[in-house]
Order: sequence, then structure tokens, then C-alpha cells
Amino acid sequence: MMLLDIFDPKAKPRPIGIDLGTTNSLVAYVRDGRPETIADCDGSALVPSIVHYARNGAVIVGDRAKRLAEAHPQETLVSVKRFLGRGADDPETRQLGPYAFLPREAEGPDVVRFSVHGKAITPVEASAEILRNLKELAEEELHSVGGVVITVPAYFDDGQRQATKDAAKLAGLRVLRLVNEPTAAALAYGLDAKRDGLFAVYDFGGGTFDVTVLVLDDGVFQVKSTGGDSALGGDDMDRLLADELATAFGLTEEVRKKPALVRVLLDLARATKHRLTDAETVTVPNPFVDAPASAATVTRDRFDVLVKPLLERTGKACRRAVRDAGVEVGELDGVILVGGSTRVPYVRTYVEALFGQAPLGDIDPDQVVALGAALQAHQLEGEGEKEEILLLDVLPLSLGIEVGGGVVDKILPRNTTIPTASKSVYTTQEDGQTGFVLHVVQGEREIASDCRSLATFTLAGIPPMAAGMARLEVTFRVDVDGLLTVEAREQTTGRVQHVDVKPSYGLDDETVEKMLLDALDHGEADLQLRRLLENRVEAGRLAKATQKAIVVDVDLLEAGEKETIEAALTALIASAAGEDAAKIKFRMDELDAATKGFAAARMNRAIATAIAGKDVGSIEATVEAALGIEEAHARHGAR
Repeated sequence: MMLLDIFDPKAKPRPIGIDLGTTNSLVAYVRDGRPETIADCDGSALVPSIVHYARNGAVIVGDRAKRLAEAHPQETLVSVKRFLGRGADDPETRQLGPYAFLPREAEGPDVVRFSVHGKAITPVEASAEILRNLKELAEEELHSVGGVVITVPAYFDDGQRQATKDAAKLAGLRVLRLVNEPTAAALAYGLDAKRDGLFAVYDFGGGTFDVTVLVLDDGVFQVKSTGGDSALGGDDMDRLLADELATAFGLTEEVRKKPALVRVLLDLARATKHRLTDAETVTVPNPFVDAPASAATVTRDRFDVLVKPLLERTGKACRRAVRDAGVEVGELDGVILVGGSTRVPYVRTYVEALFGQAPLGDIDPDQVVALGAALQAHQLEGEGEKEEILLLDVLPLSLGIEVGGGVVDKILPRNTTIPTASKSVYTTQEDGQTGFVLHVVQGEREIASDCRSLATFTLAGIPPMAAGMARLEVTFRVDVDGLLTVEAREQTTGRVQHVDVKPSYGLDDETVEKMLLDALDHGEADLQLRRLLENRVEAGRLAKATQKAIVVDVDLLEAGEKETIEAALTALIASAAGEDAAKIKFRMDELDAATKGFAAARMNRAIATAIAGKDVGSIEATVEAALGIEEAHARHGAR
């Protein structure tokens, strides 16, 4: 027993790493060059990610909150991480626990709000309580806490990452960096065991699943690809097993929906899952006095059958990640297991069959992420000069904007190494247009409505100009935390709009897992629709430019030329109303051929006018304005 703890009050604050988990959370730091987790007074490093709100205003976190969950199911938030980034109207939200939810605010953001003692509690606020508890635990051990590295699922989108940073800010933490959980795990393995090579990280936690393929090479951790599902984890196993137990007990559907009973069933299911790790058969006494059966018997074989569909979902993500990395399964030097759900025997069996080799599990899968986070924090605070660490993560999904016709122009494709930046230039579609509306989206589909909307903002105040004259430069920047900022600059006027993209809610269950699959399933149809929409936009622009030109410069038309152009113009407008992209392109080519002589005459007039005592800049502007028809042919979408 330590009677006297002597420390230097001037000592430098110690950096820490935090694994903010769905089921449990941990905090770790580096001591004598090696990472270690910080345990509570009971000797446990795992802090249950559970928050209880007492009627007197007290907030209880961890094991004490866990003990209160059964008696106070609606005042005790369990697995709150699964609610980060979800919308209030998301139907999946209502299935994640026995909670009372408040409806979406008419003027506020679309976020989940729990109703607790008549007060609205958001997932960000609840997560902040967990982080605050971990901070206090670290301060008891280290006395002074410095910067923190917090881990997030690799498939967390921009909104979910921002929500995590907001929670840390509420908890009074200074975030050095957000690190993807699989990358942190690989960091712990790579620096602890001095392993180099090509690895897959299979991260199956309580509420999320991630898979990452990365190369470890002498302190450089380069992610080649990532995938997963931010709404798939051990909690889903618990719900399946809870339904199985409810059926075995003979509980009716009406009884199963009662909040107090839901929490009891989920807790029983989780305990049964843990017991099945070592036992082939588990008998579960019935705690409900009105239920027909006195007990239920669950075998490991039956549990394996129940969870097999969940593991098959992870298998699809793994195969896609390996393919995206441009490697074969046989080229992998190892598979690293992360997350408490990987303790399930069938999970390990499935992973071994999937990758053709026994997975690595010599570091505790519950602690490996926190240990890696601690190592990265140690390095970022300048404490790890002896071990140079370079983490190169990637974007999980493409980022782009909606352009003419509702199609997506992808500015940053998925699996781009971050931090990164890229820019594209766009122009106006209408004469006299005085602003741009930018719709930022995330996803792999070709049409904006099929992707996830991140933000919409407007760049206004542009002087009226002819269509195509204004030039809008859009720059996307993604920082090391995977957070996006967008800058829009109109090059003629210099007007700038800078936006930190903070979507109000994250990807739902279907969007996360199916976004890439949908892109594959609908790839050809999406491309055909994209071509149709782009050709319609182009045809409309070309038609307007031609109609304007034959009015302004009617005196340049040769005999019979106007009739030929108008006939081609009518045919183009008619084709643009149809569904045949090739026919629209054919009609545009016809109009192009019909206007070649007229366009040449307009160019000659523009040049003759321009050189009459004007400077070079004025000449260029005049010629560009005169080339309305030709420029319309050269532009596509909103570019």
C-alpha cells in the first residue's frame, strides 16, 4: 500500500491515449518507453462505456452506472458510441436501446436527443462524461495530463469524427489527433514486436467493425485501404442472443418491448456470450416470474449459427479491403485481432478461414488500441525521439460536390492518403448568375442523391456575367484527423467562402456497409445515367448559346444558314427531353457542324473589334465572350 506519493509539481504533463469504445473504454500512457493502461482502484483497466443520470443531477460513469442499468434503463445510456452521428429520425436509432427519445428540433441539427428526467441529453454530452472520467483516472495516476490521442473506427465519417472531438472538448481534453483504431492497433504491434510487413487488422468491437490493410516498414505505417461498418459489432450479437433467450423463456412480443425487460435481456445475453467463450453449453435461469419456462439452454453451436450472418458481413468488407489494397490474401504477413468481440471462438475460426492463417492475438485485443494511441500521443508530444513514427491513413469514402444535372464530381477519391488537399474549377451555367450553391457529398455513387449529403453553402456577391465567364475554384482539405474543410474562391472577384464541414449526423447502418456495394451493383446504370444528365446539361447550354448568337449576330448568317441551324437546334432540344444519351450527343455534333461557318465569322468579327486600340487583357475577354458556342461544346457538367 502506497502511503506517500512524491511527485514534482513542475513536471511536464504526460500525454495519454484513449480508446473510446462502444462497450468499454480505456486510457493508457507510456512509461519507461513502453505503453501501459491505467487501472482503477479495483485493478481493472476497462471502464464500461455507460453513463447514468441520477434524478438529483449526479452523473455516474462505468461499473457503478452498469449496476444501475437494470433498475433505471431509460436513465442509463449504454453503448452510447453507437448513437454518435445518428439522426433523430433514423429508424435504426429506436432499435438500439430502451430509451425515450425527443423528436427532432424544428430549427436545430438532426441529432439524437435522449429524454432523461425531462432534460435532453445528446450522445456527444454522454461521451464527454466517459472521457472526463478517463481523464480523472489518468490524473490520479499521473497528476497532470497533457495532450490526448483518441481512437475512432476507421469507417467513422466526418460527422462522427467531429462529434468525437466535440465530446473531448467538453471533457476538457486537448486533442492531439484522432487515429483510426486499426492503425493504433498496428502501431502497438509494430513497435512492441518490431514487426515489419503487410498486415490486415480485423477490428470487431462492441458497436463497430473495421478492417484495414497496411504496410509496416521501419516506423512508417502506411494504410493501403480501409473498410467496415460503423453499425456492426458485439452489440448485434447480444441482440440476436437476447431474442433467442426471450423465445426460449416464452416471453410475448409485448413483454419484450418493455424498457426494463429489454435491458435485463441484453445483459443476460452479453453474460451468456462471455460464458460461451469457454463453455460448450450454458444454462440461463429465467429471471422473469411470469414467463412459462424456468430456464433456457444455449449451445455454442447454436450461437455460431445466430452470429454467422454478422461475420459474413465482415467477410465482405475484408475481401473488398484486400482487393482495394491491390494485394492477394496470400501476401499478408499477418492478421491482427482487435476488439472484445474477437474473443468469441467462432470469430477467430472465421478469421482464420477467411485469411488462410491463424490471427495474431498475443496483445490483449481489448487493450491494444489504447496502447497504440498512447504511443502516438507520446510521439506527438515530443517524448518519443528514439522511435520515429509516421502514420499515413486514408479516406474511407470519396468526397466531392454535386455539379450540373445532379451528378457527382469526386474531388478526393476513397483510399486517398491523408492529410491531403485537391482542387477543381467550375463555372456558371446561366447568364447573370450572381452566386454558387455548393453541395458537398460523400460516397461512391455517380448521382448526388444516392450519396450522403455533408453540407450545402452559398458563395454570393459575384457580379453578373455571361454564362461560363465566372470561375469558381473549390479546394477540399482533409486533415490528419480525417476532418474536411472546403474553400470556394471566385477567381474573377477574389470572393472567398471557407467552411468547416460539420454534418449533423453520420452514416446509418445501410449507408455505411452498402455504399460501396451499391456503387458496384449499380455501376453501369449510374454511368449511363451520368452520361444522360451531363449531355442534357451540355445540350441546354449549347442551345442557349446558339439561340443568343443567331439573334445578336444575325447579319453574319449566310443565306439558308439560319434555317439549317434552327432545324439542328430544334432536333437537339427534342433529343434532350428523351432518355437516349447517345442521341443527344449525336444532335450536339449535328449542331456543331451546322454552326461552324457562323462561329468562324463571329470569331473574325471579335478579333477585328478587339485589336482596335485595346490592350491584351481586353482582347482576351472580348474573344472569350464571342466564343459562347464553342465554349459550350468544351464544358461538361458545371465545370
